[in-house]
Amino acid sequence: MVEKYNIRTDLALEEKERFESDHVEVQGVILTEEYDEENEIRITTVRIETENGAKVMGKPVGSYITIEAPEMAVPDEGYHEEISQQLRKFIGELLPKRKMEKILVVGLGNRQVTPDALGPYVVDNLHITRHIIEEYGKYATGEDEVWSVSAIVPGVMGQTGMETVEVIRGVVAETKPDILLVIDALAARNSKRLNRTIQIADTGINPGSGVGNHRNAITEKTVGIPVIAIGVPTVVDAATIVGDTMDNLLSAVEVSESLKGMASVIKGYSPVEKYELIKELIAPHLNGMFVTPKDIDETVRRISYTISEALNMLFAASAT
Repeated sequence: MVEKYNIRTDLALEEKERFESDHVEVQGVILTEEYDEENEIRITTVRIETENGAKVMGKPVGSYITIEAPEMAVPDEGYHEEISQQLRKFIGELLPKRKMEKILVVGLGNRQVTPDALGPYVVDNLHITRHIIEEYGKYATGEDEVWSVSAIVPGVMGQTGMETVEVIRGVVAETKPDILLVIDALAARNSKRLNRTIQIADTGINPGSGVGNHRNAITEKTVGIPVIAIGVPTVVDAATIVGDTMDNLLSAVEVSESLKGMASVIKGYSPVEKYELIKELIAPHLNGMFVTPKDIDETVRRISYTISEALNMLFAASAT
């Protein structure tokens, strides 16, 4: 069974496109972009700083970061090392400024379904230190100040009969970490972003439309400690594929005088309106169809290692 959560899928990129297309300026919302030309890595950040901005954007106050790496699915160790460095940097910037020492990492998803196994695979490669520190003290790691890292893979409701947030709350109550970091696979809203973007948010994870499941939110409000979420789009639904194909078709027919009218009408739809229209058109037979690349096994393992390396580097450093 695939159980999905969604970190506001493709939020930073979607809001960037909205700013560019509509030329809107929302008070309390800051959009920034960085580009590493050498590695072709683009970082888009949307910071919602006020309740007014949150109301307009329809998203909670917080930071939403997307790292676009076109070659992320390619087995290039040097390239993946650069992605890990970027990921380490931006996660570090989202950590609360107050002194923190204990972190609980949660690998969401179903290990038995490869596109949904990103979280469990990341946990497999983490350097876990809590048991060492609890047994021998922090100096056993060779550092004066270190992060105490613990991790769980709570499975999905079909395996446990429990909401994931219920499992997390129990572990948080018992082990008392300072912060929660969750990793999950997402559903892409653009096929070009499939296995090519890493998304980070400090607002936690809210039940999304990913694959149509609706579960309780994993946020600071529900678990009692700050939550940082990391996600990678590993699947894409039929409506998105059709939508991307339609965009390509419209670009092609613009040169035809007889079809320009149709193209202009459809192009007038917002991305959300177009997506909903397509969902209606393909219903009911294709509405529940999700597609993933044929090399997903190798790709998910590679990306999971890239993420775990970023976390290992970050938490091997002295505690903030």
